[in-house]
Amino acid sequence: MNPKVDWFFNKDTKWQEEYVKLRMIILDCGLTEELKWGCPCYTFGKSNIVLIHGFKEYCALLFFKGALLSDTHGILIQQTENVQVPRQARFTNIREIAELENILQAYIFEAIEVEKVGLKMDLKKTADYTVPVEFQYKLDRIPALNAAFDALTPGRQRGYLFYFSQPKQSKTREARVEKCIPKILDGKGLDD
Repeated sequence: MNPKVDWFFNKDTKWQEEYVKLRMIILDCGLTEELKWGCPCYTFGKSNIVLIHGFKEYCALLFFKGALLSDTHGILIQQTENVQVPRQARFTNIREIAELENILQAYIFEAIEVEKVGLKMDLKKTADYTVPVEFQYKLDRIPALNAAFDALTPGRQRGYLFYFSQPKQSKTREARVEKCIPKILDGKGLDD
């Protein structure tokens, strides 16, 4: 147990009992406990294996390379269609966690093996994302914008493309593009 992480398990929260149970299951697998992104993260060597986090409706154990696990029990969930590799096992009460304890440990050991052998998944490239017509129009007419967008990291590019593509109405997509042009020209990402 890492004392720097204790505060997460000691705070009064809806999922406190579930968090503690997940912690015990994970620590029994021999992983190192760290604090990353404000959540307990469990590592093997320098590689992230699993993370405990909570939401309004459920708490979850996030497997960083969950898409590479066999998931023979069908408990892993892809959070959204755009999440490529991580998968969650979700829980709404401690009983569910207790019933799956042995299965969760087997999944954790499989995740460690995936890391040991260096398995990786081919990720969707920026070129695989659709460029909304509203943004393409601006790129075609503003050379500085086109150059600035090309200079962004692939992750920042994907963030913008995803953000611009989400609205159903063209008017909303146009508004988003207009609002973000200054940030792109400044070399900043969507959340910078």
